[in-house]
Amino acid sequence: MVGILSLIAVEQKMAVCYKMLKRNIWLPIILFGSVLAAQVKVYPAPNEIQLAKTYKVAVNGLDVPVYSTKIPPSKPIPRLNPLQGEFGKASIASFDMQGNASISIAYHEKVESVKILPTSYKIKPNFKGNIVDFQLDEPGHVTIEINGEWHESLHILANPFEENIPDPNDPNVIYFGPGIHNVSQITVTEGQTLYVAGGAYINCVVPEIEEEIEIRGQLRKKPTFILEGKNVSIKGRGIIDQSGIPKKERRYTILAHKAEKVKIEGVTIFDPSHWTIPIQSSDDVHVDNIKIIGWRGNADGVDITSSRDVLVENCFMRTFDDAVVIKSFGGYGEVNNIHTRKCVVWNELAHSFSIGAEVHENISNVLFENCDVIHDVGRETALRVYHCDDAVISDITFDNIRIEEARRLISCWIGKTRWTETEERGHIKNVTFKNITATSAPIDTTLTGFQDGPDWKPYIIKDHASIELIGFDNKHIIEQVIFDNVIIDGKKVATDNVIMNDFVKDVNIE
Repeated sequence: MVGILSLIAVEQKMAVCYKMLKRNIWLPIILFGSVLAAQVKVYPAPNEIQLAKTYKVAVNGLDVPVYSTKIPPSKPIPRLNPLQGEFGKASIASFDMQGNASISIAYHEKVESVKILPTSYKIKPNFKGNIVDFQLDEPGHVTIEINGEWHESLHILANPFEENIPDPNDPNVIYFGPGIHNVSQITVTEGQTLYVAGGAYINCVVPEIEEEIEIRGQLRKKPTFILEGKNVSIKGRGIIDQSGIPKKERRYTILAHKAEKVKIEGVTIFDPSHWTIPIQSSDDVHVDNIKIIGWRGNADGVDITSSRDVLVENCFMRTFDDAVVIKSFGGYGEVNNIHTRKCVVWNELAHSFSIGAEVHENISNVLFENCDVIHDVGRETALRVYHCDDAVISDITFDNIRIEEARRLISCWIGKTRWTETEERGHIKNVTFKNITATSAPIDTTLTGFQDGPDWKPYIIKDHASIELIGFDNKHIIEQVIFDNVIIDGKKVATDNVIMNDFVKDVNIE
């Protein structure tokens, strides 16, 4: 009798699991009190969205919508000249998970090889026929390259489960539920949260009546979203798409402006028309688990300008300009206590993690750590302190960063460029590069960079993971630079690997 009751209980639990699978929602599969599969949550795509066809993705047996968005072209010349309007398409699949998750990918042709990035995650795929399988042990963002297709690859964005989901009936919550929403401009003010639920798709559009906002002394078109005041946030698992903003109407996507206690978390942003998340004159800002894929010029990821106490973490950025960059502008305050960690970056054009070029007020106490650069196909330097103005940059650390494709690897530089606005030059001191691992990229003579200087002359990049320290003159020097366990192609960097001029002192290579 006990055996029959146990069998009935098992059948009842299996029936419940089957119903939950069909409904495509929470998936706790519990049998005899044991968790047999991890919990996942998948958000259906709006019916009006045309999904990608190259890849089909499932997680723990649930089909995951695969979106597509524009990316820069694969060939260097059109990529570095976006005015030609050429582009490719990346595929993106996103879900929430806790515990382990089993991923299955059906490719459009037979699979001969699979590469999963970042390599540091040490994920081992299995493949047979046109199917690829692998397991994620924790949330994270990985890129799948099948049969050598590195360009139009598949991005798997695995989020943690959400916490503190806001109540849509709360008067301080601006709520976007599943479905398509056209949004021209929203300002989130003190105490408010803008929530983009999983399955929500925000199409950013040009306002019928254009308004401007003063940012750093200049009038600019109002960003699609502005955060101002104290205790403001944008969060959720939905998608914000700026592809509906034409070039001549370009604007920031999310601007934190003169704000305090800011949280920007969880959303995915497609095709930003300008800087994606500029943080201007703000304090105590947390950017967490933001995913950005852009292809247009000046589509930076996170620009931290004249702000303090900022943490950027757990993000994925495939950007056509700087990914995470720190700047300061005259009259808007110094920058200090900036921390970036556990981010994955695909550098399409400029810098992966950098300071500059605009540095009008002092910048100090900056840490970039435990990040991966999975591709660097740009014309600039992956890790850079780029000083074009007159302030002091000090106490900067790049630690435990892995770069899988390096051309111009490290640079500390003082000089004049097209970005320079001050007559006087500045100073760089106390910069540490520690536990940096890089694989040099082959020379591509079609890849064009720009010489540093006021004339910005183009030249052919012929560098293999180059390192440079270039001061300006005897009064504007670079000093106290440490290279601690910097490894290129399996070998520790030595003195003869570093290009230096006469205006650099106190360099220690360990």
